[in-house]
Amino acid sequence: MFTGIIEQTGTLISLTDRGGVRRITVEAPGVANRLREGDSLAVSGVCLTALDVDPTYFHADVAQETLDRTSLGALKPGVQVNLELPTAAGSPLGGHIVQGHVDGTGVIVSLDPVIPVTSSDFNRETTDWTLKVRIPDNLRQWMVHKGSVAIEGISLTIAVVEDDTISIAILPLTYWRTNLHTHSVGSTVNVEADVLVKLAYQQIRSAKKPEFDLTEQWLTANGY
Repeated sequence: MFTGIIEQTGTLISLTDRGGVRRITVEAPGVANRLREGDSLAVSGVCLTALDVDPTYFHADVAQETLDRTSLGALKPGVQVNLELPTAAGSPLGGHIVQGHVDGTGVIVSLDPVIPVTSSDFNRETTDWTLKVRIPDNLRQWMVHKGSVAIEGISLTIAVVEDDTISIAILPLTYWRTNLHTHSVGSTVNVEADVLVKLAYQQIRSAKKPEFDLTEQWLTANGY
């Protein structure tokens, strides 16, 4: 279980097809030296199992289902990926509950600084950013105003919900500490909806329906 608070970014070094899986190698000093063989970690929001760990690198096998459903299948060597280790029991829940089970991918529509680049007040290190992401049809019912969503594994709060997009305010710390500053318009990003919203939605849909419809005919027949 994760909280969507990214610890650092790593660099994807290589991708190697190995039968039905693809093995990735990530350079991540500071995270790799805390891993043991078999440990879980989130790579850009995808829960993977660490293999062949050393102080600088770790490897992970990515199944075809994960390659099809997430952005990992399209990554190239040299890109930055977000890294988060599982949250220890009893630790503060800094973001929201993130499972690392990506629901699908979205596309960045815009990623703009709040202060225009042409303004004399613009400072890349201190300016907030606005991220707009196009969400696929099958995920839109879980996008809730002021609700949580994980984009590339980052716990974020939805500011605006439109027909097929969500907009999110990005703080400078988040922009520069994660891989968001390496993305541009058209980039594919991993999206995981808030599991609590998904559970609530499922419960509402599966709630027992009334045994009858309250109609004018029923009211007349029962003396109302």
